[in-house]
Amino acid sequence: MSRAILRLAAFAISAASAVPAIAADTYVDPSRPPAAPVESIDLVFELGAGAMASPDYEGSDDYEASPWPIFGLDYLSIPGLFAFGSIDPQIGGFSIGPSFGYIRERDDDDLDGLDDVDATYEAGIKLGYEWEYAEVYGEARYAFGGAEGIVGAVGANAIARPNQALLLKAGPRATFASDDYMDTYFDVDPDEFVRSGGKFDAFDADGGFKSVGLEASARYEFAPTWFLNAEGSYMRLVGDAKDSPIVEEEGSEDQFTFGLGLSKRFSLDLF
Repeated sequence: MSRAILRLAAFAISAASAVPAIAADTYVDPSRPPAAPVESIDLVFELGAGAMASPDYEGSDDYEASPWPIFGLDYLSIPGLFAFGSIDPQIGGFSIGPSFGYIRERDDDDLDGLDDVDATYEAGIKLGYEWEYAEVYGEARYAFGGAEGIVGAVGANAIARPNQALLLKAGPRATFASDDYMDTYFDVDPDEFVRSGGKFDAFDADGGFKSVGLEASARYEFAPTWFLNAEGSYMRLVGDAKDSPIVEEEGSEDQFTFGLGLSKRFSLDLF
């Protein structure tokens, strides 16, 4: 399954890279409506949705598709108070926006003898700074539902713009999680050891770095302010996540994701 996801990601990025002439024509289409005057724009954001293939649960070697919300805040200006970001997304600079995550439920059918875990939802914030050819970012989210605690990630990307409509990013990424979160997905308590018939040894997972790896994305403006987004990652579990019997006996250290979605950018005059 993981090889199929990687091949699909490579195909999406290669296909996007193969259409520079079309992208350039689309971007400068004379029929495009005139842009609003810069001085009248107070808010620029992006909204969309797609599907994401990801592990069935933390440490799983099975994969399923789930919804992928897309939201980004590019620019916000409150006259007399502050302004951040840029009206032109290619200028870069400081960015701030929401960060979301979702992990499906884990039940006895997945791991015989272990406690069921309800679906976990994550919501928080992402901060970043972008230069012409690179960016750095960090994100932190509060997890609730099946697992509770703090999760997040830090990373950096190299940036390439083969033409005005195509944006490519790739770089390293590391994720972390608090004790409570790690306990839910990677602990094995004595009762679970007994119920599993000794298959899963008792284990107490501590918080810290959870995985390290690489992430890549491609986004193509196929029509004015409309975007096709592709995103893929390979993450390897580390630390107590890697050493958990749940991963060693029934899961995999190697975790892959791939998402494909559509989004639209909106520019609004609020004041």
